Amino acid sequence: MTTSLQQLDYQKLAQQIKGWAQELGFARAGITGIDLSHAEAGLQEWLDAGFHGDMDYMARHGMKRARPAELHPGTISLISVFLPYLPPAAANSEEILANGSKAYLSRYALGRDYHKVLKGRLQQLADRLAAEIGPFGHRVFVDSAPVLEVEIAQQAGQGWRGKHTLLINREYGSYFFIGELFTDLPLPPDPPQQEEHCGRCTRCITVCPTGAIVAPYKVDARRCISYLTIELKGSIPLEFRPMLGNRVYGCDDCQMVCPWNRFAVDTNEADFHVRHGLDDVTLVELFAWSEADFKQKMAGSAIYRIGYEQWLRNMAVGLGNAPKSAGVIAALAARADDPSELVREHVQWALAQHGMV
Repeated sequence: MTTSLQQLDYQKLAQQIKGWAQELGFARAGITGIDLSHAEAGLQEWLDAGFHGDMDYMARHGMKRARPAELHPGTISLISVFLPYLPPAAANSEEILANGSKAYLSRYALGRDYHKVLKGRLQQLADRLAAEIGPFGHRVFVDSAPVLEVEIAQQAGQGWRGKHTLLINREYGSYFFIGELFTDLPLPPDPPQQEEHCGRCTRCITVCPTGAIVAPYKVDARRCISYLTIELKGSIPLEFRPMLGNRVYGCDDCQMVCPWNRFAVDTNEADFHVRHGLDDVTLVELFAWSEADFKQKMAGSAIYRIGYEQWLRNMAVGLGNAPKSAGVIAALAARADDPSELVREHVQWALAQHGMV
């Protein structure tokens, strides 16, 4: 560490960082150290139970998730930020879910890819900090590396882990993205969130369509609709297909019923506003997209990474669960001979659901 860094008033610098973060659009920022050893036992238990499913990288990274200095050597302080994502004027989630002919896509995915938006904003924060103090060691993370984001945020006083395992903040609910800036600066840590405020509420557990929240604070990803529609690359297990309903990309049920989300705020970030009418669109319309349509419309979206084949797989399941109509049957029949074996399988299942096989 240079002499100039040794002479810094880190208490003042920490307050400046939080102010700069808010100027950049983050709702708030918090700071914590790198000792996450208390989380290792729970992480190992979750992995040993196989709850990570086909996400092999989870097991491959192992305890590195709880050891920030192994992920980025030299790290001694972590800055945690979050950014609300609810798009203003989006169609009512409950109404879309209740209409089986519509496609429900998780609210976080209706706009541009949050990875790029948050990473860019966190890098701006790092650049602002470097302009103030000179070069320093750092690395930006946004849901793309082995990082215990919720644990870090809780340790930084940003909120508490809900029974659905997502971070909840008293003033913002849970509809927000989390990001981190790892640094080699000895910043004073904020007090951790010591209490959780879920009380005896179990709404998130009971509402889960697939029973993925197997116990408070414990999710079996293999049953989670977000995993099944996004992370799972192969065939969706038969037992879960009817439970997906019209949820074709992710699921928000556990957040929708959370009492703390009455405090959720709409995002101020234009990049998270609804694109291509995805908040209120029929399954038939999305199933008709060509691969070129998918690539053009989903460019710059988090949805793009699942690819066209998986997109059609999900839509086929949604159509299998949709109210029977001539339009639904025609849409499925048009893809009965799709080049993809994965798509054909799910189309055949969907047609069988409507008594057409």
